[in-house]
Amino acid sequence: MDRITLSDDLSISRIVYGMWRLGDDANTSPTHVQAKIEACLEQGITTMDQADIYGGYMAEEILGECLSAAPALKDKIEIVTKCDIVAPAGRHSGARVKYYDTSRAHIEASVDASLRLMDVDAIDLLLIHRPDPFMDAHETGETLDDLVAAGKVKTVGVSNFRPWDWNLLQSAMKNPLVTNQIELSVIAHDGFVNGDVADLQMKGVSPMAWSPLAGGELFANEAVMKVLNQIAEDQETDTGAVAVAWLLAHPAKIVPVMGTNNLSRIARISDATRVAMDRETWYEIYTAALGREVA
Repeated sequence: MDRITLSDDLSISRIVYGMWRLGDDANTSPTHVQAKIEACLEQGITTMDQADIYGGYMAEEILGECLSAAPALKDKIEIVTKCDIVAPAGRHSGARVKYYDTSRAHIEASVDASLRLMDVDAIDLLLIHRPDPFMDAHETGETLDDLVAAGKVKTVGVSNFRPWDWNLLQSAMKNPLVTNQIELSVIAHDGFVNGDVADLQMKGVSPMAWSPLAGGELFANEAVMKVLNQIAEDQETDTGAVAVAWLLAHPAKIVPVMGTNNLSRIARISDATRVAMDRETWYEIYTAALGREVA
């Protein structure tokens, strides 16, 4: 599988395995989680996507139990995790309201907890999970730079940021932000025209795409499914692979984050890399998603 270079010190696999549903599986044993990671590695998928909040603040620990039981995996994978969402659950069960916290104290505490829970020495890529309207960019930026200098974090990026949020944080940092993880899929395609993807292309930054299958909603869209099904039939693959290939084909070098607990589906994630997607086919899918011709 191809790789995407985010910095001099970090490259990630062209498709990333998302662990936001890790705690939803009936089986969260270390051996079962290892089987998921091994299924990814067999396809060249080496990058695992986490967040402190996933699974009610339990997903990182579930991964950590696996890595503690099979420490050789640590040298085979890159770990992405996120922080700044505080929800009334897990270790933040006393919170009165869900909010964002980009203060130094919170970011440092979150990173230290992530390192401990996942049983790793460093986080390969730390993302600020959501734009914080109460953010002190200088405090946040300095904190992220300090975490890189301390070796706790190798690279830093953001998630769900608009271009102006990115620019504000970057203006207060020495280290470059290396990615923005945003929602992108065949039916969540606003990012292609609202400036989000264009801005990242201008910066030479590859976006990461969360929910590339729209959390399953894609399969309820009859017009889109009609087109995807025909392409999948013609290429002897499945509709999900075609939908992901639609993102992979874009010149922005989008990195889809695929999340499933089903081992057989995990084993087929890389099918998307073998789907042929020319410009007219891309627009055929886009037209179905728009529900009209382009202007």
